[in-house]
Amino acid sequence: MKISEFIDPRGIKLQVALANQEEAIDKLIALHDEVGNLKDVAGFKEAILAREAKGSTAIGNGIAVPHGKSVSVAKAGLVAITCPDGVDYKAVDGKPSNLLFMIAAPEGGADTHLEVLAKLMQLLMDPAFCKTLVDAKSVDEFLSLIDKKEAEKDAASGQATAAAGAKKIVAVTACPTGIAHTFMAAESLEQKAKELGIAFRVEKDGSGGAKDPLTAKEIEEADAVIVAVDKNIDMGQFDGKKVVLASTKEAIHEPEKLFEKAKTASVYHHTGAVTKREDGANESIGRQLYKHLMNGVSHMLPFVIGGGILIAIAFLLDDYSIDPSNFGMNTPVAAWFKTIGGAAFGFMLPILAGFIAQSIADRPGLAVGFVGGALAASGATFANPGGDIPSAFLGALVAGFAAGYFMKWLEKLCDKLPQSLEGIKPVLIYPLCGITVIGIVMCAINPIVGALNAWISGVLSSMGTTSLVPLGIILGAMMATDMGGPLNKAAYVFGTAALAEQNEVGWMIMAAVMVGGMVPPIAIALATLIFPKKFTVAERKAGPVNFIMGFCFITEGAIPYAAADPLHVIPSLMVGSGVAGALSMAFKCTLMAPHGGIFVFPVVGHWALYLVALAVGSVVSCLLLGLLKKTVED
Repeated sequence: MKISEFIDPRGIKLQVALANQEEAIDKLIALHDEVGNLKDVAGFKEAILAREAKGSTAIGNGIAVPHGKSVSVAKAGLVAITCPDGVDYKAVDGKPSNLLFMIAAPEGGADTHLEVLAKLMQLLMDPAFCKTLVDAKSVDEFLSLIDKKEAEKDAASGQATAAAGAKKIVAVTACPTGIAHTFMAAESLEQKAKELGIAFRVEKDGSGGAKDPLTAKEIEEADAVIVAVDKNIDMGQFDGKKVVLASTKEAIHEPEKLFEKAKTASVYHHTGAVTKREDGANESIGRQLYKHLMNGVSHMLPFVIGGGILIAIAFLLDDYSIDPSNFGMNTPVAAWFKTIGGAAFGFMLPILAGFIAQSIADRPGLAVGFVGGALAASGATFANPGGDIPSAFLGALVAGFAAGYFMKWLEKLCDKLPQSLEGIKPVLIYPLCGITVIGIVMCAINPIVGALNAWISGVLSSMGTTSLVPLGIILGAMMATDMGGPLNKAAYVFGTAALAEQNEVGWMIMAAVMVGGMVPPIAIALATLIFPKKFTVAERKAGPVNFIMGFCFITEGAIPYAAADPLHVIPSLMVGSGVAGALSMAFKCTLMAPHGGIFVFPVVGHWALYLVALAVGSVVSCLLLGLLKKTVED
C-alpha cells in the first residue's frame, strides 16, 4: 500500500495560516472528521492532547507529527497541513513548524497501516524533501512528491552497506504510542550509520509489535547497543553488552553523538531477571512448544502464589468448630481472605491459556486463549453453556495451544483478503472467528472429561471398602494427576461422599484423599531446594511458597510446575501421593473435615502417623522429580 493511497486528498490543506498550537490541532482534527476517519471528535482530541502532555510531537526542523490511538477512531488515516509562515508547536529546537501531519490510529489498528505510517516518518527525516512539500502549490503536487520519494526509498532499500570489519551496532527504538517517533528515530540512526560506515540493525517497537526484531545472534555479535526509547522495554536481553541509553528525540536529532557514545559505553548489568533471545528459526518443534508453554506458566505463577497464600491465611484465621464442612468461610475475616484468594485462583487457567496463545500468535491469540481457559475452568458444554464439567489445567493447555495455532493459521489466511478489509481484521475477524472456534473446541472437550469423571466415580464406588490400602493408593494418585481437574475432583467428591457416611471407613477415605492432595506442593518445594538445577530461576524463587500451600491442602500450587513439564512432574507426584494415601489407610488415619490441611490436624485420628505418611509421600515424589526431570539451562 502506497503512502499516497493512505491520504484522502480532502485531508490535505496547503498554505494555511495558523495562530498557535491549539488552532493547528483543531484544524487537523477537523480534516480527519471531514474525510470520515473519526467516530468521536471530542474523544480523539482527548487522545491527541494526552499524547502532547507527554512531550511535544514537534520533532524540530519544521516538522510536527501529532498522533493519537483511540477507540474514537473509525479507521486509520493521515491528514496534512502546510504552513509556510510556521506555527509555534513547542518544538524541541524552538523553531516554528511549517509541515504538520496528524495520524489517527484505531485501538488495535492493523499492522499494514502502521507500516505505511512508519515509511512516511522515515521520508520526513530528509529536510530537502520536507521543504519541497511545504512549497507544493497543489494537492496533486504534494501527493506526487510523496510518491516519487517513496519510490526512491524503496529502490534504495538494502543497497547501502558497511565496510568489511566495521563496527557492529544494534539498536531498539520505541515511543509510548509506537507510531511516529519510533520509526523516525530508527530512520535517523540508519542514515547516520550509512554515512559512518557502521554495520547497523534496528528493531522498531511499534504499535503493532516489534518490527524487524533483533535476533539473539545479532545482539551477541554487536559491539554495542543503542536503546533509544521513551517507554520501558525488556533490558535483560542486553545484559553484559555495552549499552547507550537515550530518548527517541536524541536519536532523531543527534544520531552521530549516540554512535560516538557507543565507542566508550560501559557494560550494562541487569539487576532483574536476565533474558536472552532465542532464534526461533533454528529451534526444534519441542523447544518452541516449551517456550510457548513457559510463557503461560510464568504469567500464571503470581495468581497461584497470591491466591494460595490468601486462602491459607483464611484457614489460619477461621474457627473450625463453627462448621467443619464450611471451614475457611465461617468467620467474616476468613471469608474475606478466602474469597479474594479464590478470585485470584479464578484467573489462573485463563491466564495460562491466554499467554500460551499469545506466545504463538502474538496479540490476536491473547483474547482467544483467555476465553478457552475460562471455558476449561467453567466446564461449558453444548448442552450446558453455563458449565458444570471443568477440564481444569489440562483443558487449559489444550485451549492455549489450540487458540494459538488456530489464530496463527487465521492470520495467514487473512493475508489474502483485500487491503480494504485490513482495518477490520484485528477488531472483528480475529476475535469473532477465534472465540467462536475455541468455544466449539472446549464445548467438545469438556463432555469427554465429564464422561471420564463419571466412569472413574463408578470404578471407585465398585471397589467398596474391602481393599482400603489399594483404594488409598488410587485416591492419592488421582489427587496428584491433574490438580483440580476431573481425576482430582472425582477423588475429592468420592472422599466427601464417604465422609457423609459418618463412620470410620468414610473418615479413613477422606484422610487418604487429603494427604494425597497435600503431597504435590510440598514435594515441589522440597525438590526446588534439593535439586535446584532441575528448575528455572523463577520456579526456584516460587518453590518455598509451596510448603505453605501444601500444608494447607492447596494442591493447585503444583500446577505451574506440572504444566511446564507434565511428562516428568505428574508421574513423580502421582507415585508420592499414592504412597501417602496407602500409608494413611494402613495406619488407619481418619479425618472428619473435607478441607483445611494442618489446621484440621487436631481432629485427625493417629495424627503423628498421618504426618509420617505425608512426609514419606513428599520425599518419594521429591526424589523422583530429581531423578526424572532434566537439568534446566536458565
